[in-house]
Amino acid sequence: MSTSTVRRIHPAWWVAAVAFLALLAAAGFRAAPGALMVPLNVEFGWSTTSMSLAVSVNLLLYGLTAPFAAALMDRFGIRHVVATALALVALGAGGSVLVTQSWQLVVFWGVLIGLGTGSMALVFAATIADRWFVARRGLVMGILTAGSATGQLLFLPIVADLAESAG
Repeated sequence: MSTSTVRRIHPAWWVAAVAFLALLAAAGFRAAPGALMVPLNVEFGWSTTSMSLAVSVNLLLYGLTAPFAAALMDRFGIRHVVATALALVALGAGGSVLVTQSWQLVVFWGVLIGLGTGSMALVFAATIADRWFVARRGLVMGILTAGSATGQLLFLPIVADLAESAG
């Protein structure tokens, strides 16, 4: 086959693939506390109320952050906003390993991961689909939306198994 007949993948599909992976990971981190409620209660003796506060802050910031993230993507660019969002998720996930008090869970899982994943919510998928695609915009939006759901489906069983087996 000659080089002129080889079909190259358009760069937009690479952008969509990276966005899918980012949404997949963010969804996994956002959903993980649900699988950790009982193990955290057993390990630290924290009340369900204090752990629910962290999850509530996470969900509140997840929802409130998205519209502002879209404006920030327009102003500063997708790359900067997503890099910052991923850094917040990484900082929140890394810091959660060191958690010994319930207020720290609110800071790491509630605030940091809530802000980071909220910045990469469906508005991120819509921005990618809108800026990079014309003919296949609906398909790409569907694939990226599926990335969020798939992240929960993939990571929740793993987190639950780790909490059960490794503690």
